[in-house]
Amino acid sequence: MIPVMEFRQFTEQQPAFRVLKPWWDVFTDYLSVIMLMIGVFGCTLQVMQDKIICLPQRMPSNTSEMDLKSLVHLQTNISAAPKEMKGLKTNLDIQQYSFINQMCYEKALHWYAKYFPYLVLIHTVVFMVCSNFWFKFPGSSSKIEHFVAMLGKCFDSPWTTRALSEVSGENPEEKDSKKNSDLALSPGEGILEKSQSLRSIPEKIVADKASASVLDKKEGEQAKALFEKVKKFRLHVEEGDILYLMYVRQTVFKVFKFVLIIAYNSSLVNKVRNRVHCEVPIQDMIGYKEFECNHTMAHLFAKLSYCYLCLVAVYGLTSLYTSYWLFYRSLKEYSFEYVRQETGISDIPDVKNDFAFMLHMIDQYDPLYSKRFAVFLSEVSENKLKQLNLNHEWTAEKLRQRIQTNSNNRLELQLFMLPGLPDTVFELTELQSLKLEIINNVTIPASISQLEDLQELSLYQCSLKLHTSATSFLKENLKVLRAKFDDNRELPNWMYGLRNLEELYLIGSFSTDASKNIVLESLREMKCLKTLSLKSNLTKIPQSIVDVSSHLQRLYLHNDGTKLVMLNNLKKMTNLIELELVRCDLERIPHAIFSLTNLQELDLKENNIRSIEEIISFQHLRKLTCLKLWYNGIMYIPEHIKKLGSLERLYFSHNKIEILPSHLFLCNKLRYLDLSNNDIRFIPPEIGVLQSLQYFSVTCNKIENLPDELFFCKKLKTLKLGKNSLSTLSPKISYLAQLTYLELKGNHFEVLPQELGYCHALKSSCLIVEETLFETLPSDVRDQMRAE
Repeated sequence: MIPVMEFRQFTEQQPAFRVLKPWWDVFTDYLSVIMLMIGVFGCTLQVMQDKIICLPQRMPSNTSEMDLKSLVHLQTNISAAPKEMKGLKTNLDIQQYSFINQMCYEKALHWYAKYFPYLVLIHTVVFMVCSNFWFKFPGSSSKIEHFVAMLGKCFDSPWTTRALSEVSGENPEEKDSKKNSDLALSPGEGILEKSQSLRSIPEKIVADKASASVLDKKEGEQAKALFEKVKKFRLHVEEGDILYLMYVRQTVFKVFKFVLIIAYNSSLVNKVRNRVHCEVPIQDMIGYKEFECNHTMAHLFAKLSYCYLCLVAVYGLTSLYTSYWLFYRSLKEYSFEYVRQETGISDIPDVKNDFAFMLHMIDQYDPLYSKRFAVFLSEVSENKLKQLNLNHEWTAEKLRQRIQTNSNNRLELQLFMLPGLPDTVFELTELQSLKLEIINNVTIPASISQLEDLQELSLYQCSLKLHTSATSFLKENLKVLRAKFDDNRELPNWMYGLRNLEELYLIGSFSTDASKNIVLESLREMKCLKTLSLKSNLTKIPQSIVDVSSHLQRLYLHNDGTKLVMLNNLKKMTNLIELELVRCDLERIPHAIFSLTNLQELDLKENNIRSIEEIISFQHLRKLTCLKLWYNGIMYIPEHIKKLGSLERLYFSHNKIEILPSHLFLCNKLRYLDLSNNDIRFIPPEIGVLQSLQYFSVTCNKIENLPDELFFCKKLKTLKLGKNSLSTLSPKISYLAQLTYLELKGNHFEVLPQELGYCHALKSSCLIVEETLFETLPSDVRDQMRAE
């Protein structure tokens, strides 16, 4: 007998796939097993028992004379036989009977009666293969396998339980502690005692509340990996609908096969009869040509066929219901609306195509699977998990070790490229400055109010969200805000409400509309704003800056080379102390600057200024102490620069100046003079007038000789003469007793004067010269410079 287990390979081999088998597939599987048993039983009977038994039929009355003689002879033998023998003697042996049975089975028996059990077996195997084909097909089985594996992990993940308990407002630990308090209040209630005994928490967890409130680190990493897998799987599966099409096709095929089986079986089932008339032309061999046969299994086969038809009918009706379910419902779209309402996780996205179809199938098995799986589709849930893992990794002690003092002498914590902002940051109560760089999904909670000393916040390419209480705290406490962005939409709206803000630094590109409306319109609310820095691509100064001119003291505009036009608004900003117009493609010094009577520092770096004849107008700016005209194309310095008597620092480096006018040195208050990277060949002796000069740089020029008057500037501390054409250094260098830095490298010196030894503040580390040239100094001078 053929074991039914041999057909197990036609069904699914992984028990985990049962979650994708709705009730109708399970029901039809059982029907297939019953039909398979019918087929196997019928085939076994066919093999083990006689199929048909035949007897020769007596000749009719009009037989030939020869046949009559044979019949008379047969009757004589019968009459001569003993009286205890009854019936007709056929004189056929067993081999002849076997031959007759076989011939009649092949010739006379209807094919349906002969092959019924085999048909049942074949149809049933086809049904079984068809029902599970999508589990075996390579294009669909791989997706199903990955989905089922992820589904099981998501269902069993501790993060799923935690996320659902949090959104329901019941933290597992809080729930248990609440039950403990209920027990303490009413110890006599047996129901509560029983509930507490079933839900009691181990003493270790109760003692260590911190460890109970967070996931184990390994579990957190596993949940994080699940989020990534689900995200990638969703992108892959939602691209196609092969699973849906496979299931639809196999269902349609089963319906077609059901109709076919019912049609031909209903018409042929009456062909299964007990008595079969057989006529075979073998008279010359056995003396008979007509036989009456008995199909021994006809009665049983008839019953089995009717039973089989009933089973197929039920199978077909179930398949029709499946077809109705497939075509009536939109199975290529799946909405988590009920999950969003039940759990409160509002950002769970709807899915489509094969992903949606598998979730519909899961719902037929158990809707709880979809609910728990939806947690891993939520971005909010993923961010919460990342936050937990982040808090695990970045403890308060670890963050405290990263605190440093910044340029503003504030205790600063800098965090770079983290997946979020650790909550432990807000435990560092001594923090004064927080710098965040390239961190997405930053959420500032109300606990920021614990940082009472926080005054400075830097956000470089960060997307930030604020709790309402956090916004109120920053409005009252924040003094300095730095923000760098790629898109003006990344600028936080809460920025405009920082009424106590004193310094604002913005770096990024603005559209024309943004620079005119969005960016600066609301700055008028910043009543305490004193410093404003914009590194962008502005084409004009917005009117909004003028609106804060009553208290604005420092304005820094750094363009990316975009031409800045219409600078008349500067005239109204009379309280400016510092002004920087860097890389604004200016060709002349803007006339509006000459109206800024309180201006002390002006920087026009990296423009296209070639002529500075307007510099005479600076005489009205009597408070101007610093003028930076470096990195331009200036070819000469006009003589009326002498009228800028208040100048203390002057930057003319990286221009095309060839001649230094003697009138330049009538600015006798100069302490800092930078003339490096020009084409200067000669330094006028009038330089000796600058008795306050402390810094003088003429590196990268074409100077061949130094005037002795230079060494009368006895307050010089830094002297840069590198990369020129100097061949000798005057012994009068000894007059510069305060010299601490001397650059001589890149000239044509052959020997250094030993008078350098009188520059007691000059050390070898600050003497920039070739090593061979340094060795020309006397050994005692070298030792003196090397001594600390």
